[in-house]
Amino acid sequence: MRYCFQLQVREDRLEEYVEAHKAVWPEMQAALRATGWRNYSLFLRPDGLLIGYVEADDLAASELAMAATDVNTRWQAEMAPFFAGTTPEDGFPLLTEVFHLSDEEG
Repeated sequence: MRYCFQLQVREDRLEEYVEAHKAVWPEMQAALRATGWRNYSLFLRPDGLLIGYVEADDLAASELAMAATDVNTRWQAEMAPFFAGTTPEDGFPLLTEVFHLSDEEG
């Protein structure tokens, strides 16, 4: 399934947030893959609006599996100061898909 979510990055921390994501720890990437996250992307607007897209068989199960990893605990502790309001540890405010152009015709 496809999932999309939004979060808000603090405008005064945008540059640091981008820099942190240029070097996501290899063990964090491995944990995401191992817990079922696929095609995971983050998109950031200049005002700090962060849109995430991920594919997973069951996002709730993948989130629980990630929450049980040490690397996720360390990563989230480092990322928490970047967010205004809801953080990834609070859960992702999911967006409702209203249209999808499939690769298949008809």
